[in-house]
Amino acid sequence: MRLRALLETDVLGLRLLGGEDELDRTVRGVMTTDLRDPSRYLSGGELVLTGLAWRKSPADSEPFVRILAQTGVAALAAGEAELGDIPDDLVEACVRHRLPLFAVNEQVAFATITEHVVRQVSGERAGDLAAVVDRHRRLMTSGPAGGGPDVVLDLLGTDLDLRAWVLSPAGRPIAGSRSVGEPLSTEVCTALAAEHLAAIRTGRRGPHRVNVQGSTYSLFPIHSSGRGAAAASRDVRETVLSDWLLAVEADAGDWPEERLDLLQGVTQLISVERDRRDAARTVRRRLAQEVLELVQTGAAPAEIAARLRVAAPVLLPGLGAAPHWQVVVARVEWEGGEIEGGPVAQSLLEEILVDPTASGPEPSDRIAVAHTGDEAIALVPLPAVAPEDGPEPSLLADSLLATVREPLAAGLSDDGRLTLGVSASVHSADGLRGALEEARHARRVAAARPGTVCAAGHQELASHVLLLPFVPDDVRRAFTARLLDPLRDYDRRHRAELIPTLEAFLDCDGSWTRCASRLHLHVNTLRYRVGRIEQLTGRDLSRLEDKLDFFLALRMS
Repeated sequence: MRLRALLETDVLGLRLLGGEDELDRTVRGVMTTDLRDPSRYLSGGELVLTGLAWRKSPADSEPFVRILAQTGVAALAAGEAELGDIPDDLVEACVRHRLPLFAVNEQVAFATITEHVVRQVSGERAGDLAAVVDRHRRLMTSGPAGGGPDVVLDLLGTDLDLRAWVLSPAGRPIAGSRSVGEPLSTEVCTALAAEHLAAIRTGRRGPHRVNVQGSTYSLFPIHSSGRGAAAASRDVRETVLSDWLLAVEADAGDWPEERLDLLQGVTQLISVERDRRDAARTVRRRLAQEVLELVQTGAAPAEIAARLRVAAPVLLPGLGAAPHWQVVVARVEWEGGEIEGGPVAQSLLEEILVDPTASGPEPSDRIAVAHTGDEAIALVPLPAVAPEDGPEPSLLADSLLATVREPLAAGLSDDGRLTLGVSASVHSADGLRGALEEARHARRVAAARPGTVCAAGHQELASHVLLLPFVPDDVRRAFTARLLDPLRDYDRRHRAELIPTLEAFLDCDGSWTRCASRLHLHVNTLRYRVGRIEQLTGRDLSRLEDKLDFFLALRMS
């Protein structure tokens, strides 16, 4: 389609600010961004929509426009919601680079423009495929009654013979092609999400092609549609762990351009559904924030209980008895500290705590998560059960991360870290403050462990490991170096495996026979290694004090 046609479409409310001589340019697609340098996501011919969040000073306009011009975009459309009138420096930069510039009225959503362009471009380029896109649009915009993304993906299967699934960043299936074949296994979903997040973190342009268990998949990112505001953040780390992805069982490397355009259009339409679901979480987030503010400010238990009675029907619809509650605390930290981790941690908790047994269109409708700073706090209701029905349900720290550790580690890469703590369940408002502190202590225990994604539960707070997070870093380093560095040096020079031998010996409570059997060694060989450990460190492993020192040093290393 031509830029002139966009300008003449009254419903879009576009106002031309410059580039009258370039209105015959062809628009091949649309992208919403507020990245300072969005070039890696552009292929040329796009109408770029921006909320101007990238502009901190007049000097920012020139490099931004120059990048767009160099990548061959068709035009730039800037929203008036953030700054009001479009700045003169942006207008002048577009004139210099002969880039047509439109102003978008603050009453017009970016999603409206996106959907219009997708329909028109698909119609002109894909012929009969335009009918598919239009059917997708009608189904998506009709809300839950239209079937949501499941029906969209069913159409891809029936009309284009493409098996496709929408996955969360942690690999949870959100929607899939029900009419073609079996659903993806948990292992495949996890692997696809990990591959996708790794590709995003390395800056590779989608679709990303991967091979998992003998099948080739093409992965398309699904970004926020950015209704009336910026859809892309200034830093990929702010959204990499919250954006969905579309996985198609096909190799997009040999696809014609028309089919790639169609799939990109489908991701933009599905992003509308993603925004709808995000908006549905607003009430639960507000409830969590209100309850946690009462807990942290020392409100009376009766006041907290009253608020919980209001929250329970929203979080557990149809529940007759008052539930029990658990608190989960998560913290996301990035190197450099310039990215606020709280919103990322909030999105992750809403993903990790999804109840797979919940029915209805919102499997996460039992979760309320708030965030402050780099910390996110989840208030998780657990239905009360009668004694004859068995033990009370309870979240376990390790099980929360069992299937999501691999993709989350890929998204955090080598500059981010997630730590998570889980409290015991409490039966009344009186126990919520203690549960919150318990979850925070458990998270600090998790933070003391090595690894990108770590969790700890309330069970571990009765152990000596509760003390380890509170030992100063310099003391920890000095203590472990004094005991373990001689053994590490010896292992490095002689490949003697003294450290693994020490770990096994302590784990076997000093039993020579059990330790030798575990290590598949003769007892005399084991005695020689332990003797070498004692000689190098000056310690005696028959003494309880020295055993305890070695045990703590290994835990802190």
